[in-house]
Amino acid sequence: MRRLTQARFFVPALLLAALLLAAVAAQQFRLFERGWFVVQEWRHTAEWRDKSIWLPDYVATLQAQPIAGLDDDVSALTYDPDRHSLFTVTNQKPRIVELSLDGKILRQVPLVGFGDPEAIEYISPGLYVITDERLQRLVKVRLTEATLFIDAADAQQLSLGIGLNGNKGFEGLAYDSRGQRLFVAKERDPVSIYEIHGFPHTNPDKPFAVHVVDDPKRDARLFVRDLSSLQYDERTNHLLALSDESRLVLELNADGKPISGLSLLGGQQGLDKGVPQAEGLAMDNEGTLYLVSEPNLFYVFKKKAGE
Repeated sequence: MRRLTQARFFVPALLLAALLLAAVAAQQFRLFERGWFVVQEWRHTAEWRDKSIWLPDYVATLQAQPIAGLDDDVSALTYDPDRHSLFTVTNQKPRIVELSLDGKILRQVPLVGFGDPEAIEYISPGLYVITDERLQRLVKVRLTEATLFIDAADAQQLSLGIGLNGNKGFEGLAYDSRGQRLFVAKERDPVSIYEIHGFPHTNPDKPFAVHVVDDPKRDARLFVRDLSSLQYDERTNHLLALSDESRLVLELNADGKPISGLSLLGGQQGLDKGVPQAEGLAMDNEGTLYLVSEPNLFYVFKKKAGE
């Protein structure tokens, strides 16, 4: 009888503990918000589909292709519309790596004086910005066919001390050429997106003045655990935000509201297997999405025919 009484108390207590652990996990991974987002995305398909990027229409057309010829992991990705190629960076042996649109290495350029390059963004012909994550440093670099190496000491730099947090600093970049805005993603603790006006300084006739804008309300709506990369689409004025830990790409409208998503889980969006560690995202002029993941895997996503 005593054992029966103990069991009556033990089983409910065990169930309660399991429920509490499940609730904590759901909150930690923002599962409730993500589930509500999926419902809202479905409800507003007709409203947004024709005036947005609309990520649910994308499927993987090339997946998990190894980037041959690298012994260091790539981080970030940007599309160069002048060269019709992609650029990424490596951070153990700092380099800029140029890739073809099918993920083949075209060239590598060593980086000197860079501690932890995590992102690269195309600004204009031959001009890019690179982040040095731990130092929260932005470096404007010029790259031509004749460039053999790039030395940070010779480049324009901007250092920002916003929420310094070890290697959880600036992880992604995106540029709005019309608005002259550089978007900078802080990886986590907390997840944040900053808008920087005035850098890179491209007009020598104007004074060098930098203005940093944050948007806590927008950032609070980002139900992702981290940020790995950003991409700005000037056709829609929407921003794409890539999260490795949440296995998700979010589309944010001009007001910073999430309106559509691309899942990086296996069995979703044409993926045979989940993307292991998504690090960089870029979009070309045709709207094709390119993604790189550690350990140096290359992906391409295109809109389904007829969409």
